[in-house]
Amino acid sequence: MAPAGFGYCFEDLRVGMTEVLMKTVMADDVIGFAKLSGDNNPVHLSDHFAAQTPFRERIAHGLYTASLISAVLGTRLPGPGAVYISQSLNFRAPVRIGDVVKAHVEVVELDADKRRARLHCECTVDAKTVLDGEAIVMVPSRDSLRKRG
Repeated sequence: MAPAGFGYCFEDLRVGMTEVLMKTVMADDVIGFAKLSGDNNPVHLSDHFAAQTPFRERIAHGLYTASLISAVLGTRLPGPGAVYISQSLNFRAPVRIGDVVKAHVEVVELDADKRRARLHCECTVDAKTVLDGEAIVMVPSRDSLRKRG
């Protein structure tokens, strides 16, 4: 396990390592995400509008759910110092207010020459996949951290 607040250096990563974050989606989270992102689609903000859609109730922004993956990558695996290179996302099902989202990340490939990790990313609600994809992140080496310190 990585030391608290430090994350992993590239040399510490191994294929198969995993990390999970769980978050209950609250109405205030959805409103805050709308304010932050500027995405004021009424399917996220209006009970009346959402009731007229196939979802029948307000849903969270897809990128709100994806941001939970970013939280795992930036704070847990690999952790602080990791920098996104790319992220693919497949939205499989809606996430509703009150849902408990489990964001799961797994190291699937390591490129030592470039200090990059490829990670499988999946978000589930009640064991049903609501989002999946793949991230590639650049991870600092021990040497690069020593030079900074």
